[in-house]
Amino acid sequence: MELGDKRHVSRTFGAAEVEDFARLTGSPVDGAVPEPLVAAMFSYLLGVKLPGPGTNYLKQEMRFLAPAPVGQPLMASVEVTRVRPEKHLVDLWASCATEDGTVVCEGRSLVLVKDVGA
Repeated sequence: MELGDKRHVSRTFGAAEVEDFARLTGSPVDGAVPEPLVAAMFSYLLGVKLPGPGTNYLKQEMRFLAPAPVGQPLMASVEVTRVRPEKHLVDLWASCATEDGTVVCEGRSLVLVKDVGA
């Protein structure tokens, strides 16, 4: 794992998924993809792609800047911004945007990774 390493995932949340989320959580739907579903894309990336299995969240800061449209592809990405192997820590920048480049969400994550390397 090195500074600048980046991974991404694309996902389209349909109306049925958004309605299911609203029903399960009891939260009203406002016509946009709920923020926890957008945030889950980052959890997937960190836990499966970069750094990957064994990653533990220590801190996450996110700012939601625009509604995520239902039925349109969203591209979430994470990028390594700092590696501290002596502490097994990795800092990452996370962002999610629509196809037209509208940034839906951005923020930082700090994760603990046992095999960061030296």
